[in-house]
Amino acid sequence: MNYKDFKRWLYQAGRPNWLARILNRGWASLHALGIAPNYLVTLEVVGRRSGRPISFPLVLTVTAGERYLVSMLGTEAAWVRNVAAAGGQAVMRHGRVERVVLEEVPAEQRGPILKAYLQRAPGARPHIAVDKDAPLEAFAAAAPQIPVFRVKAAGGGP
Repeated sequence: MNYKDFKRWLYQAGRPNWLARILNRGWASLHALGIAPNYLVTLEVVGRRSGRPISFPLVLTVTAGERYLVSMLGTEAAWVRNVAAAGGQAVMRHGRVERVVLEEVPAEQRGPILKAYLQRAPGARPHIAVDKDAPLEAFAAAAPQIPVFRVKAAGGGP
């Protein structure tokens, strides 16, 4: 099994399997502590069914001075649905705690963000059917299936 096949196996049907859940817990803990590079963060959002906080690791992408989070698993990822149910309210951790609001970016504006994301997030590449070095038009074509969220401080700041 090659790397891409292994990464796809971890997230069959768009959901993490048992091993991916264990790995995600470990990475989320490390990212939250601030040990990893500053673009590796832990997002915490209230579960739409359980009502309990759920934490998971994500890659933060900065484009044109704005911060973004991308769902490599598409629109049906649990965290995407939980963010929607929470009205965009979440907590982002990387050595410090920041209350944030996630605002979904319209599909027609996602292309450059997705390109920057795939440059920074090699683990996401097997899940997004666009090569990281493809022209911007290829990212624009894939954009409707890949949610992107602008990260804003909950107080309305940057």
